[in-house]
Amino acid sequence: MGGADLHVEERGRGEPLLLLHAMTGTGDDYKHLFDLDLVAESFRIIVPDARGHGRSTDSDDEFTFGRCARDVLAILDALGLAQVRALGLSLGAKTLLHVATAAPDRIAAMVLVSAAHRFPETTRALFRAAATTDRSLDEWTRMRALHIHGDEQIRRLWKLPARLAEETIDLTLLRPQLSTIKARTLIVSGDRDPFYPVELAVELYRSIPHASLWVVPDGLHLPVFLAGHEAFVKTAMAFLSR
Repeated sequence: MGGADLHVEERGRGEPLLLLHAMTGTGDDYKHLFDLDLVAESFRIIVPDARGHGRSTDSDDEFTFGRCARDVLAILDALGLAQVRALGLSLGAKTLLHVATAAPDRIAAMVLVSAAHRFPETTRALFRAAATTDRSLDEWTRMRALHIHGDEQIRRLWKLPARLAEETIDLTLLRPQLSTIKARTLIVSGDRDPFYPVELAVELYRSIPHASLWVVPDGLHLPVFLAGHEAFVKTAMAFLSR
């Protein structure tokens, strides 16, 4: 699809539920968030690896959130799904914002964890710094276990934040675009997120119709994996099941 071979896993039956992972992660990250066997009793779970991540490839070297959104729509078309419910983590959340503005009827409900519709300069500076950080042997070992296409794939993933930091058009969704979203939306933000300040979550909440906002106290980036894990799983599943 668009210069990439995309790996997608499915399980379960029922209403389709799309799960999109964070940058440098894979679809397998959701095993650390949900009991997927239990979720599969109620939903048909669809879990892709984003282009260039995990078992997916990316040959055209044109990674953008809009490109990822078009990948998602192509996956839905290939599976014959007119509409899904969805949950996205960081990269996955930004991808869902692009899907929900480009094709509002395709997303019935979505949970956005650590989302952003624009990148402040502070965020861009952190992304540039992240791309130049020296990596430990343990980090290489962990990444090699996740991303199967060799060290060059991993190097490209670690350089990706610097490329995104220089992006101008694709990173910004304006209020008129966000106001076209039809999906019931739950926005989840840590109030100590260094990458996406909580003000961005408030802007999203005020711009998206049918939106709810959950600010996690003392929460950093992706605040749903640690202390708030059980509360998040209960709340997210109830929201998506409505």
